[in-house]
Amino acid sequence: MLRTVLITALAGLLAGQQSPAFEVASVRPTADQSSTQAGLQITAGQARLSGLPLKTYLGIAFRLQPHQIVGPDWLGTSRFDIVAKLPDGAMPQQVPDMLQTLLVERFKLQTHHESREVAVYALEIAKGGITLQRVPADRDVINNGAFVAGGSGSAQGIGVDLGRGSSYSFADNRFEAKKLNVDMLARSLQNYVGRPILDMTKDDGFYDFTLTFTPEDFLAMRIRAAQSAGISLPAEATRLLDTATIDSLIESLRKFGLTLESRRAPIDMLVVDHIERMPTEN
Repeated sequence: MLRTVLITALAGLLAGQQSPAFEVASVRPTADQSSTQAGLQITAGQARLSGLPLKTYLGIAFRLQPHQIVGPDWLGTSRFDIVAKLPDGAMPQQVPDMLQTLLVERFKLQTHHESREVAVYALEIAKGGITLQRVPADRDVINNGAFVAGGSGSAQGIGVDLGRGSSYSFADNRFEAKKLNVDMLARSLQNYVGRPILDMTKDDGFYDFTLTFTPEDFLAMRIRAAQSAGISLPAEATRLLDTATIDSLIESLRKFGLTLESRRAPIDMLVVDHIERMPTEN
């Protein structure tokens, strides 16, 4: 669950220009495949990505969300650690393109894009406007400095550090955000609602806020997040979703001047035509 939620925001933060491949890279299966730890650290000379499944790496490499990637189920469960050296002068924002090259070379990745119309939620500003107060955010996405993100999870919930001062926790029937913008909120919440959330607000502010849920909605949101992460669940858990709602989420967003409405929209999908289960040797 944590790994998918974490990368949902990271993929959006690492947008940038084309770049060469890593100079060298080590790719190894994560030692503890059941761990709930995941992380990403990028400095001027090195990238370290740990505990992430191949589906997450695909999301970073192609700047897409997990729901936009179509492929075998094991993409969401086979996890790897990557340590790579960046070329001299490379910027952290160039890592996705380098990772894309690595996946092609080491996992023999072959893909194609196609558009599919799917059910989505549209996140928009209500007539009265956003009522949240903006907070300062030390976020320079073209900065050459280090970028560190990660998180951990347990039966009680998860905590996610999105880097550069932004973070959130999902526990105790609440979503507590620190220095999140609306796009990051949409990317994070979509794992809990079972479908993509499109940020239609065009708002660029950063905010601290707390969303509260009923215990029933909170449980359903946790189940959806587990499904999104590729976790196998018992039938009785998934049956709870037949009558589940996100009413308390919608109400919490409305209090802050945001609306969430169900729609259908075309989404760009990355279809995996071929990928090896294990990489070529380091």
